[in-house]
Amino acid sequence: MKTTDLKRNALLLLLVSMVIIGGCANGGGAAVPPENSQPGVFASEYLTQLTAAGPRTAGTATEIAAADWIKTTLEGMGYTVTRESFDYDADGVASKSENIIAVKKGLSDKTVILGAHYDSMDAGKGVDDNASGVSVMLEAAKALKDVETPQTIEFIFFGAEEAGLYGSAYHVSKMTPEVIANTVLMVNYDSLVAGDTAYVYGDAGANGKFRDRTLAIASEKGLNLITQPGENPEFPAGTTGDWSDHASFKAAGVPYIYFESTNWTLGAKDGYTQVDTKLGVNGEIWHTEFDTMDYIKTNFPGRIEDRLKTFSTVTEALLVEDLSKL
Repeated sequence: MKTTDLKRNALLLLLVSMVIIGGCANGGGAAVPPENSQPGVFASEYLTQLTAAGPRTAGTATEIAAADWIKTTLEGMGYTVTRESFDYDADGVASKSENIIAVKKGLSDKTVILGAHYDSMDAGKGVDDNASGVSVMLEAAKALKDVETPQTIEFIFFGAEEAGLYGSAYHVSKMTPEVIANTVLMVNYDSLVAGDTAYVYGDAGANGKFRDRTLAIASEKGLNLITQPGENPEFPAGTTGDWSDHASFKAAGVPYIYFESTNWTLGAKDGYTQVDTKLGVNGEIWHTEFDTMDYIKTNFPGRIEDRLKTFSTVTEALLVEDLSKL
């Protein structure tokens, strides 16, 4: 995943920040959803606001502005926000990025980490990959802010994922063995609204119980959420590859689940072909110029709204359960 190193022009940063943060303040021209909105409505508004200014390529002014907007949005909900800055070297180019972190205290110090990367490729507007994941996480943060939860919830918005999973890798590198042992689950949100099918993946073996419980919740609520069927022998049923931020936590021994929309029955049956190969670029929307609101809405009417509702509903139901007792 190659990124382009652009000079951080102060004027550009100011202008982009005004566009994004201004969109947060006035809804980007859209009405602010009522407090009793159905799941997915706030996520839809956040999705519109975050993608208004275009792509958020790692190491650029637009990535910084997106981090500012996420911080401002969380603070507007009443959270205290931490900025976790880090340096990384992508293709020999020294760059900087940061993770944006907010914590919701639960009834215990056992922790569930929710994670989504906010950077994007420089093609399209990064609607699917990954403003969609950020938006569902922000809705969860809003919905659960004043709700008693059995676990403490840590919301982490990762920078520089597209450059090489740098944000999640840095965060995990700072976790002590005690913190890792105290982390019940990591939930990863990446590319939620363009693919044909809504999936949840998880660990092979005993820790697959978190994926299985998520599937049970979805079934109880009548949601169309499945896991991948294991038709490709490289990927056992219910699992996925190590190509998103969950991989950093998995490598440290933290159980994970991972939400995504794609189509494991197409192409090489490896999860990379999201839709019919006549669409996007050989069936891929992510990482292409077709990752825009207009293209997704035109070619897949109602899909964005359906997926945001599905992933928001199951997230909010899962996080009020005592996952340490599964």
